[in-house]
Amino acid sequence: MSVAVGGGWQSAPVSSRRSAGRRLRWWGAPVLLALIGVVALQWPQLTDPTPRYVVPAEELAKARAELTVLAVKGRAPRTGYERSEFGDGWADLDHNGCSTREDILARDLTDRTLDGCRIANGTLLDPYSGATIAFVRGPDSAEVQIDHVVALADAWQKGAQQWTPARRGEFANDPLNLLAVDGGVNQAKGAGDAATWLPPDRGYRCAYAIRQIAVKARYGLWVTAAEGDALRRELSRCRTP
Repeated sequence: MSVAVGGGWQSAPVSSRRSAGRRLRWWGAPVLLALIGVVALQWPQLTDPTPRYVVPAEELAKARAELTVLAVKGRAPRTGYERSEFGDGWADLDHNGCSTREDILARDLTDRTLDGCRIANGTLLDPYSGATIAFVRGPDSAEVQIDHVVALADAWQKGAQQWTPARRGEFANDPLNLLAVDGGVNQAKGAGDAATWLPPDRGYRCAYAIRQIAVKARYGLWVTAAEGDALRRELSRCRTP
């Protein structure tokens, strides 16, 4: 440290520099402790995996049992995969006169207005992000998309390429495997499985893992070792009544 002496600057005595250093350290310690305290208070909010949804104990037990019997194999090549292998867009397999997309929007949106089969508008509480999204049919319809919980490409690499076209069409339109979600989050997910992608809202991951397992069990799809580990981890965090 320097001090002004006679219009110039000279180094302060060593004892003065040491005293200043002690003062800085004395003031620095409380500041550091305060910062640590703030981080400690905020950390649970940033990392808390508490499930947002309570699941029935029997549903959780069923998922655990189904996971133990899913075959564990490596991912097969993606060779030959096309979206058209699972049918030409949305079907009407329940023959109610509405496409599967409209059925899922009607199921998952609240405060909705219908124009025949078509959902004109409504509100989505996005399960993946927790965000509330206003859906209005038109140029911004893609803000809400229908996600295949088990992605079609993932299914293709884990058994579906051996199915008949009819079986693949059934899979692509099965309400168990479909959720209305935030479009941007859906695009970020891509064809990821549980080992590579989980919902950003950690509170939904238990329910997501249970649905993934249920779909794979229903259709006899396999999981990779890493995927099985990820699903078991999320089941261990589930909350029951």
